[in-house]
Amino acid sequence: MKKIILLATAFVFTLAAMAQPKADDIAKFTVEKHDFGKIKQGVPVSYFFEIKNISNKPIVVENSYASCGCTTPEKIVDPIMPGATVKLKVDYNAAALATFHKDVFVKFAGVDQPKSVQISGEVLTPEAYEAYLKEKANKPKN
Repeated sequence: MKKIILLATAFVFTLAAMAQPKADDIAKFTVEKHDFGKIKQGVPVSYFFEIKNISNKPIVVENSYASCGCTTPEKIVDPIMPGATVKLKVDYNAAALATFHKDVFVKFAGVDQPKSVQISGEVLTPEAYEAYLKEKANKPKN
């Protein structure tokens, strides 16, 4: 009898977990990855990811957060109405010299797993960035 109760309980929890909508069922990002290319150290950059509500109900962004303190997504405070599109601004501070790949997570209310988007690029010293710009300007255009 205990086995039957245990199996029934496990089955109910499985059904409840499967009933949760997935982020892909309610929202779509028009772009999921953005490459800033080469950027100058100490000059912050920003990108706006567009989020479209593809469900028939308003959706709420509970939280947006990044994988690193160098990346800051803006908070979306208002519900996203069905069919509407909002912009999520993501700032990167460009303090550290390096190639970077950062994840930004968007947690929707009623959805267990957050949706992620990525930013990437390469931070150059001011001197290397100026050299890059000169080289780019001198390349013949096809």
